[in-house]
Amino acid sequence: MLNWIESRTGFISMAKDFLTEDIPGGASYWYVFGSATIFAMVIQIVTGIFLTFFYAPSADTAWESTKAIYDNGFQHFVLSVHYWGASVMIGLVFLHLLQVVIWGAYKSPRELQWIVGVLLLLVTMVLGLSGYLLPWDMNAYFASQVAINLTQQAPLLGGFLLNFAQDGATMGTLTINRFFGLHVWLMPAALVGLVGAHLAIFRWNGPAGPPVEDPRPLKPGRFWPDQMFMDTVFSFGCFLLIVFLAWFFPPFLDAKADPTNSLFVPYPAWYFLDLFGLLNLVPGDLEVVGAIIIPGIATAILFLLPWIDRSTTRALGSRKFVLGLTFVSLAIMWSLTLWSQLSIMDKQAAAGPPAPPPQAAAPSTTSASTGNANGAKVFQTNCSSCHGAQGQGTPGAFPPLADNPVVTGDAKKVIGIVVGGLHGQISVNGASYNGMMPAWKGTLSNKDIADVITYIRTGLGKNSASAVTVKDVAAVH
Repeated sequence: MLNWIESRTGFISMAKDFLTEDIPGGASYWYVFGSATIFAMVIQIVTGIFLTFFYAPSADTAWESTKAIYDNGFQHFVLSVHYWGASVMIGLVFLHLLQVVIWGAYKSPRELQWIVGVLLLLVTMVLGLSGYLLPWDMNAYFASQVAINLTQQAPLLGGFLLNFAQDGATMGTLTINRFFGLHVWLMPAALVGLVGAHLAIFRWNGPAGPPVEDPRPLKPGRFWPDQMFMDTVFSFGCFLLIVFLAWFFPPFLDAKADPTNSLFVPYPAWYFLDLFGLLNLVPGDLEVVGAIIIPGIATAILFLLPWIDRSTTRALGSRKFVLGLTFVSLAIMWSLTLWSQLSIMDKQAAAGPPAPPPQAAAPSTTSASTGNANGAKVFQTNCSSCHGAQGQGTPGAFPPLADNPVVTGDAKKVIGIVVGGLHGQISVNGASYNGMMPAWKGTLSNKDIADVITYIRTGLGKNSASAVTVKDVAAVH
């Protein structure tokens, strides 16, 4: 049977060549990170496919279907494995790249192998980010809203990236479907393709082995059975860790996303805490520095590392600058991570217990308060993703609505802006903005437009202006 298969496919000889590969320096647990990463990827693909059978991607069903998964013991366990498997996979990819940096294994002829590895890290991070929104709970909504709003800081492509990520003027069903497609189809396909390319290049170049001062060749060892055994032991240990975390620390599902809750403090995944801390360090008008420039420079350095490091050997003693830069970067990243975690905990404590959702609030007895409540809901659903939950605006793109003299000025002008939209550069309180506001005529009813403008003119910051009626809106149409 084996001879029959071999004569028609060549699989037997290919497997033999793979298993009898020589390993510089012999089998070692230092080589296990790559195999464990592939094992974690398989876990993510298998559990992810299983979860798609029970998940419904829309604003009306995402949270409900996730809640149903949580209510089923086995499905909840699989979801927990998927949740913790993502963290373990990201950690393994990071450790694998860190080992390559320390060993200098990105040097010629392995430059492309290194670039593919960096792309794998980025794709894995995007997988984590795109999956974060899918439960559509409070944290998923507001944490993802922060990430989506940051895309508009990108030069030239900011508007396109924002529209691509959000797929519309506000976050809703189209946003969930966009993230679902990224998480379930596009990014996994890219991941599998990059892993295949990485393995093909690795097979061509062979293992680099540890860095040594002695120029003599290292004593080789065999992949099978020694290295395969070590890879299996470490991968099984990772699997036990994932199962332990999934069983004893299952993920928490917040209440369903409520865009009107302006007091909720989102908490990003641990692997984004350092970026969150960086954003909190830079002033609001320099958000592009923390969101785009610094991360962009760091990513460029990673890609160009094989050409930045000009040392002629991989020996540790000849690469002090690169190793020093690596450990300083790690110290900064972990310091930002710890500081961000403490900062979020302080903000959550200051915010107090979460406010009840609008449907749980006591019904209003006056039409004015009812209109104001509806205005708040319309604002948080349609306007807050650009102008901020408190109307603070987005630097350089969308102006603040709180403490804005235009907002509290001529009501007809404000109605005209909301009804007809606004394009081009404007100046508010000495700052310039160049975002694009859609026309809400035909999307929102006259009542919704009147209520949201009334809310903006009376409920944001120190705004104190007259209310707007449905008749006022109809007169401007």
